[in-house]
Amino acid sequence: MEYTDDVRSWRQVLRRATGALPPGRRGRKPTVWSIGTPVIALAAGLLFTTSATTAAGTALREDRRPQLAQLIEDERDRVEAAEERAAALRDDVRAQTDAQGSSDGSVKAQNDRAGGYEQQAGFTALGGPGMRVVLDDAPQTDATNGATNDDLVVHQGDVQAVVNAMWAGGAEAMSIMGVRVISTSAVRCVGNTLLLHGRNYSPPFEIIAIGDPESMRASLASSSGVQAFRQAVADYGLGYRETVEGNTTVPAYDGSTALRTADVPG
Repeated sequence: MEYTDDVRSWRQVLRRATGALPPGRRGRKPTVWSIGTPVIALAAGLLFTTSATTAAGTALREDRRPQLAQLIEDERDRVEAAEERAAALRDDVRAQTDAQGSSDGSVKAQNDRAGGYEQQAGFTALGGPGMRVVLDDAPQTDATNGATNDDLVVHQGDVQAVVNAMWAGGAEAMSIMGVRVISTSAVRCVGNTLLLHGRNYSPPFEIIAIGDPESMRASLASSSGVQAFRQAVADYGLGYRETVEGNTTVPAYDGSTALRTADVPG
């Protein structure tokens, strides 16, 4: 068998392809189609070969959603572990500061001074009578009354309306989804989930406030934002529930207390 180089072998292939044409076409002048068709076929074959080589027996369009879900879960675990370590370090700093204060009068004085602000700042748990409000998305059923997807979920403004109304009604302390709300807390929604202090929460959203229940209930009833949500409850089936609590507790804030700027109250 005679072996030829690549150029000569391709020439033979083209010559044989040309020789295979019907006799009536051999003497004709080549057209764009007669030249382009073999080129396109060769390019397609090259693409198929490249794809097969790249795939190496695997699916090029494999669904990567499971890997993404696992990545999110791993990052959530990493954040929780970091938060636990940060909380332990804060406790260690507090213990060492208290120990230093037992032998240093000036340190003790500053510790006592800071301790007087802890309840106002939300760093201690608080119990007493209060109110519980729960907001929830509409059931996953076919939309009615011309409702869109946005009409069927709780939004950031809905949560803020309830929170602001309860503060206006004299709330002394508050928690959202079991997390203490402090002066630096920000309520944000990502899709239909709530983002609070770096963590995501799914509905139903529970808000608990310590204070006079009747005053807070009256403030909720007069809030335009809460009234708008209650109307959506009637129109689209969203969830809204108020409960008077004879004795409830909101936890102390245990997250990061780092601030870039701050003013000490007079």
